[in-house]
Amino acid sequence: MHADISRRRFLQAGAVAGAALWSPSSIRTAAAQGKPRAKVERLGVGAIGLRYQGTVIAVKAALYGDVVAVCDVDSHLRDQGKASFGSTPRHFDDYRDLLKRPEVDVVTIGTPDHWHVKMAADALRAGKDVYVEKPLTLTVDEGKFLRKVAQQTGRVVQVGSWQRSDSRFRLAVEMVRQGRIGKLQTVDVVLGKNKVGGPFARRTVPGHLNWDRWQGQTPDTPYIEERCHYTFRWWYEYSGGQMTDWGAHHLDIAQWAIGSNPVEIEATAKYPTTADGYNVAIDFSAKYKYANGVTMNVSDTGRNGIMLTGDQGRIFVNRGVISGKPVETLAANPLDREQFKLYGADNLDRPARAGKLEAIINHMGNFFDCVAARKTPISDVESQHRSATTCHLGNIAMRLGRALKWDPVAERFVGDPEADRLLRREQRSGYEVV
Repeated sequence: MHADISRRRFLQAGAVAGAALWSPSSIRTAAAQGKPRAKVERLGVGAIGLRYQGTVIAVKAALYGDVVAVCDVDSHLRDQGKASFGSTPRHFDDYRDLLKRPEVDVVTIGTPDHWHVKMAADALRAGKDVYVEKPLTLTVDEGKFLRKVAQQTGRVVQVGSWQRSDSRFRLAVEMVRQGRIGKLQTVDVVLGKNKVGGPFARRTVPGHLNWDRWQGQTPDTPYIEERCHYTFRWWYEYSGGQMTDWGAHHLDIAQWAIGSNPVEIEATAKYPTTADGYNVAIDFSAKYKYANGVTMNVSDTGRNGIMLTGDQGRIFVNRGVISGKPVETLAANPLDREQFKLYGADNLDRPARAGKLEAIINHMGNFFDCVAARKTPISDVESQHRSATTCHLGNIAMRLGRALKWDPVAERFVGDPEADRLLRREQRSGYEVV
């Protein structure tokens, strides 16, 4: 294993709830909340991307290891990150320099979507284990590429689709798999609306931001503030709107319950026509047919969450609740988890108390457990590539405006070269994902 784990102790603890902003003192306080379970060596963490969720996952990683290096193309965020962690990490504006550091054992990647795969692949090849934010990929072909690199290197990759580590969502899937709603027939998923806005002003690139490097593989465009940081997700060049943002969470859980891959997709959407404005789909919906006969409907309107309907009942689940008659009867008829368990990490489970399910989310802890044990984490490359693929297929069907047939084994459309061309994107010279 790269970087002998016996050199550093890491903590085994529950994850700290994420917050939008972290001061240096609050980060150190959060890291101090971890309680050691075993005196084993702590790992060196390199945090790449420090805006919003990038900081949240770095803070969670700081419960288990020492943040020894930080990287961001925005020097304001880079300097803030350097000051925020008690280990006074080295700081870089080029992630490749961070990956060369021998004290870095694992990396967290909290960048915009279009950088996830290239950075993850480079980190794996550098001998690092990787926690990378969702959605895993920008395109379907990126997922096939990263799967190959992960197999070749044998490193551990955890994707930030943390709903798999939330006991509500896992319980819903386990109940479906154990037949508590009979034969699963349909899944209805609501993601929420994409943002609409623009035209936005073209501005001079601020001195603290390396705009060329931020754009990476995507087309070089004039700097617009709204393209950058949090609002990147409403631009097709860098993301896929709610289909990949919330979809990477909810479609992942839905597909986990379905236990199969889609073979037919149809979708409808409208697209903004304003220049220099958000350009992802609006008023969208998608319908998937799976190889095992299940139908999944995806909408941007309604109550955010997942409805799982079988021929003998239904279950609704989102981040606040799991409900339905099968859930109400659990106390009298508990699941058989000895014979069937969705994922074998005991530290993810907390039993129901007083008739209410208490969720515990220890996604980062699962990652560090798997780094130590050299095991597959709960949100591994293969499952997350397949979930992201389903999201991308929906966006492709929206853009083409017609029904598509998908071969999940060959990972190509059936007799549709035009659709196949959208499995990849043109990449800017010098930033290719290879």
